[in-house]
Amino acid sequence: MRKIIEEKVRILNEARRAYEQEDIELMTNAEYDALYDELEALEKKTGIILPDSPVHNVGYEVMSELPKERHPKRMLSLDKTKDIEVLKDFIGDRKGILSWKVDGITTVLTYENGILTKAVTRGNGDIGEVITSNARTFRNLPKEIPFKGRLVLRGEAHITYSRFEYINSTLEDVDAKYKNPRNLCSGTVRQLDSSVAAKRGVDFLAFTLVEADGVDFRNSRDYQLTWLSDQGFAAVERKMVTRENVAEAVKWYAGEVRNYDIPSDGLVFTFDDIEYGQSLGETSKYPRDAIAFKWQDETAVTKLIGIEWSPSRTGLINPVAVFEPVQLEGTSVSRASVHNLSIMQQLKLGEGDEIEVYKANMIIPQVLRNNTGSGTIVIPDTCPVCGGRTKIREDNDARVLVCMNPDCQAKHVKGFAHFASRDAMNIDGMSEQTIEKFVSRGFIRTYADFFRLDRYKDEISSMEGFGEKSCRNILASCEAARKTDCARLLYGLGVPNFGTATAKTVAKACGYDWDKIVNLTREELMGINGIGDVMAGDFADYFADGDNRAKIEDLLSYIEFEEAHEADTIQDLEGKTFVITGSLNSFANRDALKKEIEDRGGKVAGSVSSRTSYLINNDSSSSSSKNRKARELGIPVITEEEFLEM
Repeated sequence: MRKIIEEKVRILNEARRAYEQEDIELMTNAEYDALYDELEALEKKTGIILPDSPVHNVGYEVMSELPKERHPKRMLSLDKTKDIEVLKDFIGDRKGILSWKVDGITTVLTYENGILTKAVTRGNGDIGEVITSNARTFRNLPKEIPFKGRLVLRGEAHITYSRFEYINSTLEDVDAKYKNPRNLCSGTVRQLDSSVAAKRGVDFLAFTLVEADGVDFRNSRDYQLTWLSDQGFAAVERKMVTRENVAEAVKWYAGEVRNYDIPSDGLVFTFDDIEYGQSLGETSKYPRDAIAFKWQDETAVTKLIGIEWSPSRTGLINPVAVFEPVQLEGTSVSRASVHNLSIMQQLKLGEGDEIEVYKANMIIPQVLRNNTGSGTIVIPDTCPVCGGRTKIREDNDARVLVCMNPDCQAKHVKGFAHFASRDAMNIDGMSEQTIEKFVSRGFIRTYADFFRLDRYKDEISSMEGFGEKSCRNILASCEAARKTDCARLLYGLGVPNFGTATAKTVAKACGYDWDKIVNLTREELMGINGIGDVMAGDFADYFADGDNRAKIEDLLSYIEFEEAHEADTIQDLEGKTFVITGSLNSFANRDALKKEIEDRGGKVAGSVSSRTSYLINNDSSSSSSKNRKARELGIPVITEEEFLEM
């Protein structure tokens, strides 16, 4: 039994850590809540409570570059229920306020002398991140309030659905789009550059007053929120309820939530009587004066068409349920991840089965249950991408399917991503995630396949997260990338130890003649300035490989080499190595400055060393690590203007 508890704790902690620290959702709310309830029941039954049990711990250590601060008093989470009768029993003969449970980032604000002086996220309940500069950009947060005493309040920073959809509409890359408003908000309020938060449009809803010197709040939570509204804060919408009318109020909120522009994953009930609520105390995790009421997930019954096996870069082949389309949360859904073989077999999935699917809080579709349970799905013994042998193995107590072919194209996603990167073939919009999807469907197996994607335009247009416009943009980017130069192509092939500068050096030494480049001998390579024995050996071995040669020949049938314009630029920086840091004024970005240096024969490195000739930094008095290192080594620190004068 302890092993079962340990596994549930591990899965829950991993999911919560990913959600709270990395804004990644490994499971839906319904899955998390169900697993959480199972763990809680097992703890009560066995008396076994592990130190890292999420039932008894509020959160995780915050991981970011923002300053940290400990809260004066631990911020607890709320107990929850989906049962209206449990909510009625909690209320008893008292009255309280029922309000939206906003799905955003809980934030504590401090005002002194009417001015916002500090904003801290909830973090792990004990320690939060200081986001004061970002909070000052929240659209509806008052810059100054009438009350001049010390005021501390809590609320939810959030981004509305309409704002979220607008921001996503401006992103051409499918994989760059945000999954939901909470992810977008979390990344926004934790930006190191407050101008990003200002552009994205974060709002704030107050839900609790913590401290206000010398104000009589008439022992009423509702009056506190009214007072905050009078100070200029947007307070959460609420209704006064009792046991008798709470079901009617919940029904009203349930009807409103579909058109509510602010993300909400339920409701919160809080006793209005402040003294009574405080007298109830708290558990190690929950305050006893409030409880969350979570929405029941919307489900739909549909027919399973089959399982699509989706290989990944790690070698795992993940099962994806494909079913007849259904409407969930206002969108059409036809696919859902099943995660692994263990879950697929627990659900006893089979073609034609009647299944129930859900999408908790408008997030990721999941299979809830199988009403037929035929269990007829056959696990493939070959990989759908490469045809290699597959194997079932145990991974953290879950059965998974793995491709055993080390040369499977699905395992070379990073290599394909390097080929498409900006300094290589520069295929705009071809992110690593997009490439992984194309590889898993067999669209990309070799480099040349990037330029044959038009064969699959109908399939790409119908893929989830894509559309005709996205497909057109990707195909246009591939077409534009066909025209390139020798140095870009050489770098894109991923020859070991060949970076952009080395590729340019070799291309230039060969007069930008591709045939000369690929037929260089080891001795000829070592005669090129900057090429050593190891690099020459790696290069020669790469182009001596028959498979590599065949793939490159296939690729060359699509490539159009642009006429090389040998730079008339004086090679006045030859032999010099630069490091660039800080913001720039005269150049659009670091890549532009890097190009200027390399065009003049110089090199650009990422860190300061004894081989560095100059550190370029417009703030020569900076105490950054690169500046300190340069001063220690006696390396000149110059500005852009000083560089241009050179």
